[in-house]
Amino acid sequence: MENTGVHVFDYLKYVSETTDHKAILRNLMETFGNDVWNYAFSICRNMDLADDITQEAFLKVYRNLTTFRGEASVKTWLLTITRNTAYDYMRKAFWRKVTLVGFVDKGGTSQSAENEALENLYASDIWKKVISLPAKYREVLILHAHYQLKTREMAAILNISEGTVKSRLHHARLKVLQLKEREQREQF
Repeated sequence: MENTGVHVFDYLKYVSETTDHKAILRNLMETFGNDVWNYAFSICRNMDLADDITQEAFLKVYRNLTTFRGEASVKTWLLTITRNTAYDYMRKAFWRKVTLVGFVDKGGTSQSAENEALENLYASDIWKKVISLPAKYREVLILHAHYQLKTREMAAILNISEGTVKSRLHHARLKVLQLKEREQREQF
């Protein structure tokens, strides 16, 4: 299976030819592991939590391999599971506690390795703007630009209509442009 576009038929054929679910999971993790982690991170914006979400998402995939019906691409199926897992994590009470700890100023000028890693991830100016958007706009931009999903696939993952996807994508692009224009005005 190739990373850029695993066809549903090919995947279903692959699954039907093997009963080794561990091999299937290993293949999915190798093929889509980075996509799943990046999407989890884009939702929660916490590296450790993205690790946990990714692990939990693949556990759910393993438990539900036989439920894949082929109604969407494998990538869309995995990203839907990832999104649902991420939002389940964020609803839990411990999430609020962990998040608040991250906002407490510990004083001093040295940065943690996590903060340095996050700054490296945010190196791109556009990425900074996208990450700063509200979740509903951030998600559609990431699914569209990074994962290059079609409107139909984004609607399936986000559980919204295609029209809402188009509207959010339009508004998200406008918000990024507004942030860029505001930044340019502030520089002068």
